[in-house]
Amino acid sequence: MTTATVVPVGAATGSTRPFKTIRHSAALAKRSLIKTMRTPEALLDVTLQPVIFLLLFTYVFGGAIAGSQKVYLQYLLPGILAQTIAMSATAIGVNMNTDISKGVFDRFRSLPIARSAPLVGAVLADFVRYALVAVITLTVGYAMGFRIQTNPLEAGAALLVAVAFALAMSWVSVFIGMVARTPGSVQGIMILVVLPLSFGSTTFVKTNTLPGWMQGFVNVNPITHLAGVSRSLFLGGPVANHMLWTFGWIVGLTAVFMPLALRAYGRKV
Repeated sequence: MTTATVVPVGAATGSTRPFKTIRHSAALAKRSLIKTMRTPEALLDVTLQPVIFLLLFTYVFGGAIAGSQKVYLQYLLPGILAQTIAMSATAIGVNMNTDISKGVFDRFRSLPIARSAPLVGAVLADFVRYALVAVITLTVGYAMGFRIQTNPLEAGAALLVAVAFALAMSWVSVFIGMVARTPGSVQGIMILVVLPLSFGSTTFVKTNTLPGWMQGFVNVNPITHLAGVSRSLFLGGPVANHMLWTFGWIVGLTAVFMPLALRAYGRKV
């Protein structure tokens, strides 16, 4: 007679090897992408937001700020790209908080998969979202008259740096999604974080036009340096200083908020 061995639910999680964790994360990233494709309205923020900001600031304020809408668009678009890519990171925290409140992660926990796979899979799926933001912003800008002054390699590098920064920001959003009580509070907190960074930067105007007390904040603001990297790689000019600051922020945000998010996730589920 054979004695059946009862395997506790989730027991496989502790012995899951790294390559299995990657495979499980990729499968759940695919699930998130399918979910997004079936609800395209969830992409309205990343598809319409850069269009509205480009049209509004170029045609309403461009003449007053730069004397010409065409000239201002060349300055504005890299800043709008940096602003939009940071704001788009808000969605993942809201979605994670919603899934937890609906018990979706309780279902994941009952499956023989790596415990961190749902979290890592959601972040990987957002890579597509961030790439979409970058492509839409650049396409709309081109239709309005924006022109890249460098070469395709440098332009591609600008988009990759923007997406890498968005992935780092997504860990901030995931952490807030884990500790906030409701999806609405996640969105509210992220707006409080991103809005001052966006408007207290060189997204819309140059640093020397701002009050002296504000320039210190602007000079260390990650949006300022991400916009600076994009401007240099799209239009030409020195890029080293902005690139160092941006990579510093990417590494710093990931090193601080990824462990915090994973720890909060472990406590939550």
